[in-house]
Amino acid sequence: MEAHPGITVRPSRDQDVEDMLAIYRHHIRRGIEEGVEDGDTPDPDDLRERRKNLRTRRYPHLVAIIDGRVVGYAYVVLFRKRPAYRYAVKHSIYVHHDQLGRGIGRALLGELIDTCAAAGFRQMIGYVDADNAASLGLHDAFGFKRVAHLPAVAWRYGRWADSVMVQRSLGPGSTAPPPPLPLSR
Repeated sequence: MEAHPGITVRPSRDQDVEDMLAIYRHHIRRGIEEGVEDGDTPDPDDLRERRKNLRTRRYPHLVAIIDGRVVGYAYVVLFRKRPAYRYAVKHSIYVHHDQLGRGIGRALLGELIDTCAAAGFRQMIGYVDADNAASLGLHDAFGFKRVAHLPAVAWRYGRWADSVMVQRSLGPGSTAPPPPLPLSR
């Protein structure tokens, strides 16, 4: 299916939180994360605080909008907390179930890559359900490499499911050292 021409991607706002939670809850209840209890989903205030913390630390938190409605969102977190990993991020993308196949994931991932590269990150990592051919194809199209196959790491739909770890270099990647850290005051 062709990409929807009216997709706008922008930084998320507090007023987007309810729409983002509705998308996430659908994925929890019926999608790739099935089996997670509702009590495990964040409430609106938790998501607002998480969003604020990510943005304060320069991690993008984006939404895709069509006709004034949030139809998807994407964000990154630090891949690992130790300082040596500060140039690597892990991303997540969620698209409204009624909007799959319309180019929303493509728009979000493209903007996420550009924003992270501009912020100085050098590697982007993701975990994709091994049965999610559409997401694996999207990541392939953006130059992600499949770097690991993790068998039986999730219990879903009454069976064990595999995950695929994908990785992509950003900016100069590993071809040059990172810029020096700012001097502390």
